[in-house]
Amino acid sequence: MLEVPAVAALTILILAFFVGFEVISKVPPLLHTPLMSGSNAISGITIVGAILAAGTHDGDLSKVLGFIAIVFATVNVVGGFLVTNRMLAMFQKRKPDDS
Repeated sequence: MLEVPAVAALTILILAFFVGFEVISKVPPLLHTPLMSGSNAISGITIVGAILAAGTHDGDLSKVLGFIAIVFATVNVVGGFLVTNRMLAMFQKRKPDDS
């Protein structure tokens, strides 16, 4: 049977999922790029937290979960910057061809 803290953590996780989905689905396309930049900054903070979690001496599980968190947060940051860069490139003026 689940302990009370585990049930509370699972409830918070499920509520955060639904609230996050509702908030993100209501974002207009014009605000997507600034929101993505803010999300990248938050993921950068997540990487620092994951490094701290992986570097603890609490046990092998915390090291493995910390490493997985580092990998996922890094993929999120790199992917976010690539998407943001591609979106910003769409708004730049194109250079005329020299042909």
